[in-house]
Amino acid sequence: MKNTFQRIGIAAAMLVLSALAGMAADAWVLPPETARLKPGPGSEVASAQCLLCHSADYVNTQPRLTRAGWEASVKKMKEKYGAPIPADKVTNLVDYLTQSYGKPTPAGK
Repeated sequence: MKNTFQRIGIAAAMLVLSALAGMAADAWVLPPETARLKPGPGSEVASAQCLLCHSADYVNTQPRLTRAGWEASVKKMKEKYGAPIPADKVTNLVDYLTQSYGKPTPAGK
């Protein structure tokens, strides 16, 4: 009798887990991206390169960096995280990020 109850309990647990697994697949639907990068020269490069891994909201909420900061950030993305940014796109990308999301460089620097 004990084995029968154990089998029923295991079967019931498996049924519940199966149902939950099916529900989880349907329940986790991310909303569509509504944020956009700031328009400007180079925005297409940033969209093609940055939005492979980041949302536009993520880029929009980053701290404002100087040009040197954006250069270091792009370099880090390429070298440490393996971002597939072509070498011939780096300058355009840094230009765009500096112009659109940059912190002004103090005078004389």
